[in-house]
Amino acid sequence: MWPLRKVDSEFSIPVRCTNDNRMISVFEIMTSNAKSTSASSRQQTHQTGVFVRTTPGSQSLERGLSILRTFRQGVGLLTNADIAERTGLVRPTVSRLCRSLVESGFLEYDIQRRGYRLSIASLSLALSFRSSEPELESALALMRELAQGRQVNVGIATADHDEMVYLESVRFSRKGIFRRIVAGSRIPIPVTSLGCAYLAGLDPVQRQLWMERWSLEQAKDWPQLDKRIQKALRQYRVQGYCYAQWQAGMGAAAAPIHSPSGRTYAINISFPVGSGDSENVLLHLYAPLLLELVAQIQHHWSLPKAP
Repeated sequence: MWPLRKVDSEFSIPVRCTNDNRMISVFEIMTSNAKSTSASSRQQTHQTGVFVRTTPGSQSLERGLSILRTFRQGVGLLTNADIAERTGLVRPTVSRLCRSLVESGFLEYDIQRRGYRLSIASLSLALSFRSSEPELESALALMRELAQGRQVNVGIATADHDEMVYLESVRFSRKGIFRRIVAGSRIPIPVTSLGCAYLAGLDPVQRQLWMERWSLEQAKDWPQLDKRIQKALRQYRVQGYCYAQWQAGMGAAAAPIHSPSGRTYAINISFPVGSGDSENVLLHLYAPLLLELVAQIQHHWSLPKAP
């Protein structure tokens, strides 16, 4: 029996350690269990609450999807060179995959500008996602009421890879900073209040999977990132929210919330922070508004739906 070692803090979960002191990740444990038992990977997924598959996926599909992910808010057209730089793929691979995406109707090619843009199929996918979560409309009404009444910025987002993607952003702050944040805007997870609140809302296994992946992908910067994340998680445990000042002049407090479908979101209130402002005073003013908003939305979501 291998000894167990606890990782980092109360927000981490025990993982096994081999005789040569090599730490085995949560993913390795789950996939090893799936291989060594008669239970299928699908059964393992239901038992652990984390998606598990022991058979390899399609590398070509993953690369094609990574190309689609390079198109973001404010990016209208990308050339082969642009896509290669953003994905790390070599240009011949980019050209081959983009041809397939054009032929399948997910990209369009602009002959004059020699670049690619998303097709209307992307809008259909986005609308399909929104229609699958009708509760977001009721949340938006409460967010808009608070933002307009208190002249603050309120947003709701969820994770996509290493970033949080805004689903809605209601901007009513008197100062025009960051008014460019709109639905579809992306911000990093580890250094923002929205991202840390999302992590706080995950179950321990899912959160540990994120942390382990980042520790490998961000090896050089990981100690500092981990320290920042753990501080935010401790703050959430004590106060019910995470605070961060990701960009100069703007602070934000955020808290996780779970939709009736089980999806984890994070909601934030952002506000201007001047050079002479006290964070404690600002949080004393805005944090209760955030927590009350989350409670209102969660209560609304828990009400029985009309037949």
